[in-house]
Amino acid sequence: MALQDALDALRSKFEAGEGPITVPSWVHQWMHRATNELVASGAAARARKVGDLTPSFTLNDSNGEPVSSDELLKKGPLVISFYRGVWCPYCNIELRSLQSFLPQIRSHGAHLIAISPQTPANSRRSQRENAIEFPILSDPSNSIAGEFGLRYKLPDYLIDVYTEVFRNDLTIINGDPSWTLPMPARYVVRQDGMIAYAEVNPDYTRRPDPTELLPVLERISSEVN
Repeated sequence: MALQDALDALRSKFEAGEGPITVPSWVHQWMHRATNELVASGAAARARKVGDLTPSFTLNDSNGEPVSSDELLKKGPLVISFYRGVWCPYCNIELRSLQSFLPQIRSHGAHLIAISPQTPANSRRSQRENAIEFPILSDPSNSIAGEFGLRYKLPDYLIDVYTEVFRNDLTIINGDPSWTLPMPARYVVRQDGMIAYAEVNPDYTRRPDPTELLPVLERISSEVN
C-alpha cells in the first residue's frame, strides 16, 4: 500500500470513530482549524527548499551518541525526515514506510536519519515499536527544525486538546516547555550540502511516498559516477 493511502485510511477511521481513540466531533473541528491556520500562514513556503544549503548540525541519537550531518555527508547523500514524535500515529506509519525502503536508499550510498523533538528515550521507543534500523535523532526545542524553517508553536486551544483529550503532554515527551513541533518534512541533501529534494507539508496527514526519493538518489549517484 502506498504511504498516503495508509495515512488516508487511518484518518478516515479516526474521524469515523473507528480507531482505538474515540473523541467528540469538536476535537476534529479544532484539529482541522489548527491545520488550516498553519497552511494559511504560509510557513511551508518559508522553509528550506531545493537549491538551499542545509545547516550543519550534530544531534544525539537514541543512545545519546552524537551524530554529525557533516560526517554523514562525507560518506554519501543524506535523507532527512522530520517528524513529530512517537505519539503521532501518522508519523509511525511514515517511519515504517521509510524503513521498508531503507535497502534501496542505502544501495545508492545514502544515509537515512529521522529527527524529532522527543527525548532519546522516546526515540528508542519509536525504534522499538516500529522496528526501525536507521538513527532517530533528538532535536531539543526544535532548534534544528527551526533552522530548516519547520518549527511552529501549537495554538493554545490545540494544547488543551493534546493534554486533556489525548493525554499527550509534549512538555514531558519532548523535555521542553515550548509546545513547538516541526512541520513534517523530508529532504535529500547532496554531499556538498545542497538540498536536492524538499517536501514540506503543514498538514501532518499528508506525507510524500518514499518512492519519490529514488529518482533523486539515482540522479545524484549518476552525477558522481
